[in-house]
Amino acid sequence: MYGHKIASHTSRILMLASGALMLAVMSFSVLEPTVSQAVTSIFSVRQQITGEISFLVPAANITMNGALAGITGGNATGTTYAVIQTNQATGYTMDISFENSPAMKGEVTNSTALRNYGSSTEPTYLFFSSSSAQFAYTVSASTTSDLDQSFLNNGTACNTGAGYTANTCWMGASTTNFRIVSRASAASTGATTSLQFKVNVPNTPVPALQSDFYTATATLTAVTQ
Repeated sequence: MYGHKIASHTSRILMLASGALMLAVMSFSVLEPTVSQAVTSIFSVRQQITGEISFLVPAANITMNGALAGITGGNATGTTYAVIQTNQATGYTMDISFENSPAMKGEVTNSTALRNYGSSTEPTYLFFSSSSAQFAYTVSASTTSDLDQSFLNNGTACNTGAGYTANTCWMGASTTNFRIVSRASAASTGATTSLQFKVNVPNTPVPALQSDFYTATATLTAVTQ
C-alpha cells in the first residue's frame, strides 16, 4: 500500500515536470520568434569591359610592280591591306592621310614629284590619264558594306548608290584624313581593308620626271564609333 503511494506520487511529479518543460519550450518560441524566421541581403557585382581596337595586321610597305620609263611612260600598281579587330558593337571608321603634298616625291630629287590624282574631296568613276604623271589609290573591303560611301557607285558615278566594282573609284592623295571605311558592327575576328595604288606616266610627261625612286608615306587611322 505504501509502495503504491510512492509510485503514484513519482508519476505525478514526472507528469508535472514534463508539462513544465513543454510550457518552457512554447514560451521560448513565443518570446524568441526571430530564431525561426529568414532575412535576406541583396547585392550586385559590376565589371566594366571597355571597347578595344587594334591592327590585327598592319599595312605593309609596297614596291610597285615594275619600273616605269620616264619618257615613254606606262602604268604600275601595288597593293597592301590592313586587318582591324575590335569588340565595339557600333564598329569603327578608318581614314587615310599622306605625309606630303604632292604625296609621291623623288627620294634624291625631292623637288620632283608625281601629281596627286584628281581631287582630294571625292573619287572619280574610272581612272583618267593626264599630261602629267599621276599617283592615285582605290579601296576594297572583305565586306563591301564596310566601305565609305565615297567608294561605292551607281554604275556611272562614285559617292552615290550602293554598288561596288573593283578598281573603279579612284582617289587622289591628301595630307588631311579621308574616310575610306565606316563599319557599323564589331569585327571580333578581324575585318580586312585593301588599298591599291596606281602610278600613271604618260608619254613625255609634263613636267618631266628625273630618274629616281619615288616614295609616298601614308597613315591609316582607325577609331571606334
